Amino acid sequence: MAYTKIHAVKATVHKAIAYICSPDKTDGSLLISSYGCSPETAHFDFKFALSKTSHNDENKAYHLIQSFLPGEVDFDTAHQIGMELADKVLEGKYSYVVSTHIDRDHIHNHIIFCAADNIDHHKYNDCKRSYYRIRYLSDELCREHHLSVIVPDGQRGKKYNEWSADRHGDSRKSELRRDINAAIRSADTYDEFLHLLRAKGYVVKGENLDGKSPKYISFLPPGRERFVRGSIKSLGAEYTKERIAERISERVQKRGKALTVGYTGKRLIDTSQEKFQESAGLKRWAEIENLKTAASACSKVNSIADLEEKIAERSASAKRNREKLTILERRMKSMAEIIKYAQQYQENRPYQIRYRKAKNPDDYFRKHETELILYDGAKEMLRRAKIDHRTLDINKLRAEFSQMEQKKKELRQAYQTAEKDCRQLERELDKLEQYLNAEPDTVSVQKNTKEPTR
Repeated sequence: MAYTKIHAVKATVHKAIAYICSPDKTDGSLLISSYGCSPETAHFDFKFALSKTSHNDENKAYHLIQSFLPGEVDFDTAHQIGMELADKVLEGKYSYVVSTHIDRDHIHNHIIFCAADNIDHHKYNDCKRSYYRIRYLSDELCREHHLSVIVPDGQRGKKYNEWSADRHGDSRKSELRRDINAAIRSADTYDEFLHLLRAKGYVVKGENLDGKSPKYISFLPPGRERFVRGSIKSLGAEYTKERIAERISERVQKRGKALTVGYTGKRLIDTSQEKFQESAGLKRWAEIENLKTAASACSKVNSIADLEEKIAERSASAKRNREKLTILERRMKSMAEIIKYAQQYQENRPYQIRYRKAKNPDDYFRKHETELILYDGAKEMLRRAKIDHRTLDINKLRAEFSQMEQKKKELRQAYQTAEKDCRQLERELDKLEQYLNAEPDTVSVQKNTKEPTR
């Protein structure tokens, strides 16, 4: 599990980077990496990128923190995840520095990245949508590395300490939510819901829906001294009295569509329950519904073997496109870095020429230190990449990068489509296997026919 948060850096970028790169916190600077810059001169690179953007907001960089549960991950794996997260979030366009701090019980990554990208010179859009994307990508990486993740439950404003308490079962609010959910699942009416909670030892007040009661319903758990409000801020949007009544109504309506039996959508109905055994008509209805579900699945394939073959084909297609996408993303990351250094080289080369001709080189260097440092760094990086700076064509490089972006969209779409198809086919296979493996008292039909037994 990794907890993430992000905030803007509006000044003193060099101090923020110096803090996250502290040798005492990063195992003697071993757990520090960067892209599109070096940790020592990152603030110069950021300044250059920011000078190219037309946006005038004061954000110079962003500081993203990714914290892991104590004891869940080792130093190197945490740092690798931090690098992978930076690459996924920033897609090779933004310069960044990543450091992993190991001076506390919980290992955590610091990622500081420039607020302006190196390709289009656009500012990073820090909003709820971009933060949710960061959280999603962090969870995705945690799964890939076999770490736990925070499972969303639709609640607003749930803080980390409360989530952690819920996870370990020691939060009174968590226990209250579980009891409310259990009562909702068992009740046919709002009044029955209240009766079930009170029978469990709860004191409930403000429960009336007539508008004359207090705005919020409140619950006093057994053995507790303080009431807990059923409000969005306290328990979440699903636990106001209006929403509780709606949830009960919605559940009853769904159950009504299935003739007041355990409605399960497109999955098979378990007719071994007592309610089915007491009513022959109800059991017969459920058997027919199960036949419809199985027939729907059978109509899309010739056999289970055919379905399994299709799943294997779509799974292989998804894997191929995913591998191509990964390779392309690496190429784009390298290309974006070359474009960035090529631009830095060309724009700062005149300062280097003037520096060599200056009558007072020391004075000239003091005035143009940033430009000269960027020039030297860009020239060295191009040399390492075996790029001849004399034949650089930035427009050609940008055109090639644009083509890569289009190809990336196509591969991502193909990958996501294959994944979606694969999940759908697996659901169909699951329904078929449920049906064919069902016990005689669950569905009274022969497994080798699509007609009900008589």
